[in-house]
Amino acid sequence: MIFKSKTVTVVLQASAAIALLALIAVNALTPFRDKPRSFVSAADEEYVSSRSVARETSSEAPVEPEKIIETARARISVTGDVIIHNALLETAKVSDKKYNFDFIYKSFRNYVSASDYAVTNLETTLGGSDYTGYPVFNTPDSLIDSITGAGFDMLLTANNHANDTGYKGMTRTAKVLKRKKVDFIGTVENAKDKRYLVKDVNGIKIGMICYTYEGRARAGGMKYLNGMMNKKSAAIINTFNVRNLDEFYKQLGGRMTAMRDEGAEAIMVYLHWGEEYKLDPNKSQKEIAQKLCDMGVDVIVGGHPHVIQPMQLMTSRSDSQHKTVCIYSTGNSVSNQRSKYSEINTGHTEDGVFVSFTFSKYSDGSVIVSDVEALPTWVNVYYSDGRRIFEIIPLDKSVSDWKQTFSLDKSGFKSADASFKRTMNIIGDGLKASQEYCREHAVQKVQ
Repeated sequence: MIFKSKTVTVVLQASAAIALLALIAVNALTPFRDKPRSFVSAADEEYVSSRSVARETSSEAPVEPEKIIETARARISVTGDVIIHNALLETAKVSDKKYNFDFIYKSFRNYVSASDYAVTNLETTLGGSDYTGYPVFNTPDSLIDSITGAGFDMLLTANNHANDTGYKGMTRTAKVLKRKKVDFIGTVENAKDKRYLVKDVNGIKIGMICYTYEGRARAGGMKYLNGMMNKKSAAIINTFNVRNLDEFYKQLGGRMTAMRDEGAEAIMVYLHWGEEYKLDPNKSQKEIAQKLCDMGVDVIVGGHPHVIQPMQLMTSRSDSQHKTVCIYSTGNSVSNQRSKYSEINTGHTEDGVFVSFTFSKYSDGSVIVSDVEALPTWVNVYYSDGRRIFEIIPLDKSVSDWKQTFSLDKSGFKSADASFKRTMNIIGDGLKASQEYCREHAVQKVQ
């Protein structure tokens, strides 16, 4: 609520002097009446004091500028790769034609649904039959019911497995997602379809786009993902080539302009990039991230390495006032890449992170990233009624007893604790820097 000071003009009489001074003091403090004490800074108090003194010496108060206030807030949360290996297919199979993947999200769904808009990477295709895991992923449509049932609103579909079932599989995936009314970016059903999404979340319009890297071009210049793509497949997926980044930047810049023309007030870019099983971003990831920061992107979220990579607060080289929050990789959300089966045996492929970005809109029309939070996750694998269950465990430190809450045995608790420590060791410094900047920026907006 905003209170504006009133202009008071009155001829003071001796009998009314005390009452008038009291009225002036009350009006001087009115703009802060509804402001929680914890948000009133020393600068606020100094301002109130100075205004009170000024009004005591003047019979007419000057008009104060309207105070900037937060008018809308949206929390966008993102987690990593959904990879349905054969072991998960076997667990999900209820009958010859029926599959149910709800077990994955049993403990995680409440956290997902609490977000205003939740996103995950669909690293598989919906080919319709003959389901398979690695190396060519093809998953039943019912996976989408479990994902959306857990609270996810959007899927990222541009990744190196997007073409695993060819052009027909890629277009069928798009059709299924449309039919199930879930947002998706990265691939399209038809080559002329829009390649991005401008989503209104709680009154804030967020522009979002997703790209995947291309492998080295094969004979005839054909684009390569997890195999060569024909021209029809290549025409319906957003890709970039690290050997021709200028073309990528030009295309992305045009699409960012289009998003802003449609009203986007902030930009998020999702990138499938980097090297598998590497805990640090490579040179091209860093180069691309910095360029996107220079272009005005607000948030960058990466995936593909199957392990978590650091978070970084970046500063634009063309505008020192612009910052970008980048997490280079959110790791695996769910998979069968256990330490004993993975190319690295450190446990990092069992880890994921649910990163939340809070966007705030203000009465002056500006939109900023006002907070960043991270919830580490870990995939617990255990047997129940003869079935091998894969369950995402939210490693929430506010939960006092993980063993009881998430039904972890002694070994499971030990592994969960180790996972939490691995994740925070990787993202901790960048997360802290991002939080400090975003939160301070938000405080300054309303002072």
